[in-house]
Amino acid sequence: MRIDFHTHGKLAKQLPFSTVYTDWLFAQAKSAGLDAICLTEHFNTLQFDELYRYIASVSRRAGDCLELENGLRIFPGMETDVAECGHILSVGPLEAILELNRRLAPYKAKGSFLPFAQLMDLFDQYPVTVGCGHPFRAPGHVPEQPVEQLKRLSFLDLNGKDIALDRARTERLTYALAEKLELPVISGSDTHQAVQYGCISTVLERDCTTFDEIFSQVRAGAYRIEVAQQAAFQVQTASLLKRALKEIHALGGDYVSILTAKTVV
Repeated sequence: MRIDFHTHGKLAKQLPFSTVYTDWLFAQAKSAGLDAICLTEHFNTLQFDELYRYIASVSRRAGDCLELENGLRIFPGMETDVAECGHILSVGPLEAILELNRRLAPYKAKGSFLPFAQLMDLFDQYPVTVGCGHPFRAPGHVPEQPVEQLKRLSFLDLNGKDIALDRARTERLTYALAEKLELPVISGSDTHQAVQYGCISTVLERDCTTFDEIFSQVRAGAYRIEVAQQAAFQVQTASLLKRALKEIHALGGDYVSILTAKTVV
């Protein structure tokens, strides 16, 4: 099963949720060869609940995942900022993710993020698996936290954006920290739109519908990480496209219609 452990369902946190855009994203994910994604949407994105309610309404529940009509499996998750600067990924059953997001409501504004240790205390109360997203991306300081706190994590994210920028540094630092903490490394594209899907992915040996099935394979090393030859180009193109689409929205244009319009030759 080919899975992307770090993805988003919106173009940007402050933009309104669009069902059309999200449908387009998930269709593109399947076209890019993915069997599954972890939807690690930003915890403080606008309309977080609406995004997940919509996905639940157009999918069928299979274990822990939400399976779309096209066969793509969506495993619920969330990306949360911490006070020390850095992003923490949590994945788990939909109900747990939604309740956690509600409990984090007082801590969603910059300046009020929870410290790493307190966030982990909260996560410990729920059936979620927690890892660090792009641990060495500036200005994050998660790797500088006490080792006994970092060992509460269950995985590290080998991030497509960082791989595209400097693969050697990203792999060296991420795997060194993983060895120190005795944690597995899994991969995520960190995409907010379709061009970036497939720049990096994790291939599990067996098909999965539950987090227990996924992470039993991860802990056993029954997977491989694949980086696309064109990963750097994909990420650079995605960054330019995201910037252009946000500018279209700021000027009052409809970036969703532009993306989804059928091209006439």
